[in-house]
Amino acid sequence: MKPLSSPSNASTITDFILLGFPCSREVQSFLFALFSTVYLLTLMGNASIICAVRWDQRLHTPMYLLLANFSFLEIWYVTSTVPNMLANFPSDTKVISFSGCFLQFYFFFSLGSTECFFLVVMAFDHYLAICRPLHYPALMTGRLCNILVISCWVLGFLWFPVPIILISQMSFCGSRIIDHFLCDPGSLLAFTCVTDSLTELTSSTLSSLLLFVPFFFIMGS
Repeated sequence: MKPLSSPSNASTITDFILLGFPCSREVQSFLFALFSTVYLLTLMGNASIICAVRWDQRLHTPMYLLLANFSFLEIWYVTSTVPNMLANFPSDTKVISFSGCFLQFYFFFSLGSTECFFLVVMAFDHYLAICRPLHYPALMTGRLCNILVISCWVLGFLWFPVPIILISQMSFCGSRIIDHFLCDPGSLLAFTCVTDSLTELTSSTLSSLLLFVPFFFIMGS
């Protein structure tokens, strides 16, 4: 356990520095163009899927409604980090505020959690369509599809608030430089003045459950 820092040694951190990709200006310009292109293509591709499902009545089925929701989720998932990362390429300071860092932390991990739950639901939907084709219309009704979609969004955004609130209430000392392009729990916990085993255990447990439970469910389906 790290020793307690005295008030004279502890500093109030009001912002962080996201290093992103520390490299030469030429390489950063290339990465900026590359990631901007990929980001725009991602937005256009997912928006096209949403529009196709919205406008074609033949696609108003649970399978395609889940796909449209997943595309909508993917748009916001990449938007939670990529615009800030692109803005940091030409920036000399690469600063993100304390509240902005934790908001990015919350939305990135909440949207990622929601994506994991959507993958589980989509795997379940495909399982029913392939293994129970005759019963599929009776099992996967529009009402059940809506319940599953709402459950994914709600559960995803309720998965990480506890560790985020716990970490945000801790005291931070020393360096404020994050060697990453986003705010993540590992980097933030490294700046805390005192090691909190309960917070670390909560964060790691929730992250592990989020990875392994959907993985085994998808493999089982």
